Amino acid sequence: MSPLTPPTADRVAAPTEERNPATVAIDAVPTVEVLRLMNAEDARVPGAVAAVLPALAEVVDETVRRLRAGGRVHYFGAGTSGRVAVMDAAELIPTFGLPPGVVVAHIAGGISALTIPVEGAEDSEPGGAADAAEVGPGDVAVGLTASGRAPYVAGALRAARAAGAYTVLVSANPGAALAGEADVHLGADTGPEAVAGSTRLKAATAQKLILNGLSTAAMIALGHTYSNLMVDLAPTNGKLRGRVLTILTEATGLPEEACATALAASDGELKTALVCLLGATTPSEARRALAAASGQVRAALAASART
Repeated sequence: MSPLTPPTADRVAAPTEERNPATVAIDAVPTVEVLRLMNAEDARVPGAVAAVLPALAEVVDETVRRLRAGGRVHYFGAGTSGRVAVMDAAELIPTFGLPPGVVVAHIAGGISALTIPVEGAEDSEPGGAADAAEVGPGDVAVGLTASGRAPYVAGALRAARAAGAYTVLVSANPGAALAGEADVHLGADTGPEAVAGSTRLKAATAQKLILNGLSTAAMIALGHTYSNLMVDLAPTNGKLRGRVLTILTEATGLPEEACATALAASDGELKTALVCLLGATTPSEARRALAAASGQVRAALAASART
């Protein structure tokens, strides 16, 4: 039998678990060649993600609709998939000023599994269902599993769907067994890993890109940016406080001193200061315009120009 003979029908592997013919000699080549082989495989990921962008756009639009109505987004994943989910959810808070609890990441085995693997947690369908108990009918539930068959994710998606939530599966397996458990399946075809079954490689990179797209596009639609600037940035440290002023100068083209004065007059509210400077209005008028525009800077400026 060839060392690359496919598995028998009773143990069909996910694409990520198959052996990659391009890397069978990866342990017998110089270090730079090992890295070239891995890099060549990594280069396949953006194309695989590009193929699911139309479906991802549908997910973004529905997510935005539900967030505007007061819903939440829940990520569910085990191992690397769970860690990718936790990272995405956590970074939305300082980047876009999103309140904690709007996008929530659940990882099999609990928070301790971020640093120390919890063996067997991925295989617990009841565990996934229990973690999804807080999902409501107005929410979005996103299950992440490279193979597309993790029992933990299955339990979470089934419970979320039973609750009436909008369900999404993110996998690296176009033929994922759990595809039928989700309203939308984003199955990026990343193929066999450079090291068979090591889904912390291409599959995880694809999941990171998909979540980057989902969360960032949703935040843009919800008005957390003006142009490509983070106007709801939470200035929680010295670097970020400096960035707030930089954003104002870049958005307005005005001197730093004028931006600092407007920011102080706006009680440190970046969006308010921005509308004041670009719309030649007062902080109270800027706040009213932003409130009427659901936080959208462009819409607030357009309203200000009409008055």
